[in-house]
Amino acid sequence: MAKYLLHNFMIDEHIKNALKEDIGFGDISTDFLVTNKDLKTLYLNAREDGVLCGIDVFKRVFKILSNKIEFEIYHTDGDRIKKGERIAKVTGSARFLLTGERTALNYIQRMSGIATKTAQYVKELHGTNAKISDTRKTTPGFRMFEKYAVKVGGGCMHRFNLSDCVMIKDNHIAFASSLKDAVKKIRENISHTHKIEVECDTQEQVIEALEAGADIIMLDNMSYDEMEECVMLIKGKALIEASGGVKLETVRKIAQCGVDIISTSDIVAGAKTLDFGFDEK
Repeated sequence: MAKYLLHNFMIDEHIKNALKEDIGFGDISTDFLVTNKDLKTLYLNAREDGVLCGIDVFKRVFKILSNKIEFEIYHTDGDRIKKGERIAKVTGSARFLLTGERTALNYIQRMSGIATKTAQYVKELHGTNAKISDTRKTTPGFRMFEKYAVKVGGGCMHRFNLSDCVMIKDNHIAFASSLKDAVKKIRENISHTHKIEVECDTQEQVIEALEAGADIIMLDNMSYDEMEECVMLIKGKALIEASGGVKLETVRKIAQCGVDIISTSDIVAGAKTLDFGFDEK
């Protein structure tokens, strides 16, 4: 499965800050009971079915604490895992395994939960031409992990931040004389590599966005009938995105309206963590 990579230089600082937050001035539960000579082997086990995501991040937490910890990894990101399945074997200093356990689990549980939720949406879209996408409704400071998880789950990523792509909304148009003028002003100032998306909630706005030369038109909170009518107007002239109130129960019917992309915050904000255990066997 093609996916972008979370290189160590991208994630190490985040992990160090997470460890600082969790450890504070010391792990007083472990420091006075476990010595540097105590070794331990623990197993990462799945406690429910899902899509694995974040195994390298899980591993990196312990490697930052001690480069002497050893791993046997049995599954990689994107694998579908079953309840009771063994994911990894971790051996090393008991102090570091116990101290890093919660932080490591927090990453892999959150990321696997998002990948699992995304995969459920992807399954619903099977046989249609639409793709599922995330939004910028992410956890502050955790966006790269959440977007990575969306990709691992089979989804596609919307803009990573405000500088990736133009998105013109009603609040932006209010500062220009018209939607057409807003597109013109922005087009004159952005790079040739940037695309312009316009959020539309009426057919009239769709027509205006087309006339202005928008690259992407978002159909925002429209009914199925309204979307079908707008798709007929747009088809071939711009990329069509549907958004607003998208749920697992409605996503397939939205796709059948003929849109190209369906964006929803539910695959991130609505995803529950996937349960893992860090056990002695």
